Amino acid sequence: MPLKLTLADEPASLAFAQRLAAVLTHGLVIYLSGDLGAGKTTLVRGVLQGLGYLGRVKSPTYTLLEPYETAGFSVRHFDLYRMNAPQEWDDAGFRDEANAHNILLIEWPEQAGDLLPAADLILQFEILARGRTLR
Repeated sequence: MPLKLTLADEPASLAFAQRLAAVLTHGLVIYLSGDLGAGKTTLVRGVLQGLGYLGRVKSPTYTLLEPYETAGFSVRHFDLYRMNAPQEWDDAGFRDEANAHNILLIEWPEQAGDLLPAADLILQFEILARGRTLR
């Protein structure tokens, strides 16, 4: 049965993300699903902060990929929202990013169909009248 959390606001989302960061290991693949504005990039920002990243974290909506290096981790943040076809995943060479060293955080994984590596964790966001639900 999936775990269900209610995140009251952005600080609660960032706090959860930082706790998640504490248990991440190399090579993990994490899918982030949910509507626009549901908190996917906020979670990525919190994870990166939890891993010690001090720079600006931006959504890769137009670039599709933002790479981040932290002390001990290479994180690849994908936002596949603007992909038109799953084949673009392979055409862009993103398959090479899935390795035993990188952590992949993939927003809108459904855009790449079955070409993505299997997820180790799937996080589903839902917007509430106040806050978010995370499954």
